[in-house]
Amino acid sequence: MSNASQNLPDDPAFLKAMIAALQAENAKMSATLLAHDQLIQTLRLRIAKLKKQVFGKSSEKIEREIQQLELALEDLLIAASENSTRSIDEADEVAASTDAQKQTVTRRRPRVSDKAVRERKELDPGSCCPACGGELRLVGEDVSEILDMIAAQMKVIEVARLKKSCRCCEKMVQLPAPSRPIPGSMAGAGLLAYI
Repeated sequence: MSNASQNLPDDPAFLKAMIAALQAENAKMSATLLAHDQLIQTLRLRIAKLKKQVFGKSSEKIEREIQQLELALEDLLIAASENSTRSIDEADEVAASTDAQKQTVTRRRPRVSDKAVRERKELDPGSCCPACGGELRLVGEDVSEILDMIAAQMKVIEVARLKKSCRCCEKMVQLPAPSRPIPGSMAGAGLLAYI
């Protein structure tokens, strides 16, 4: 450690730049770890729910799905343990406490950290009405989120579908939402491929 500190330059501006780069890299790694933790908790909840349903009509399908989810969870736990200082026991305690909290709450979408990298894509229907050719004006937008994995980095792609209305015929125009690999899911194709 002392040997490494002797190799550092004496220029304060260069040292500040090095510190800023290290802080940015640390923030990126923290966001990735947080996203992994959230995904692990989601998979644990899903496995617990499926284990409760295992004695129903289609129990063979559920058992196969449980096995697949447990494999994915195992891979994520290995990746998280390599990158995290938190032990698996602490993660189990956190998951157990969130299990009790989430069982009382109705189904809702998982919250993604505000620190996660976000990308916004706007689907604009244009400036001319397809029905009459009149000028369109912006009325609002519908925003949905897709959680995707890009080169081992979690990123939220925000898809904003702009709503416009024609001044001539008062028709509302909006492009359709892009299709998803799993309908109603936040997971993108890259994340599903990674899992």
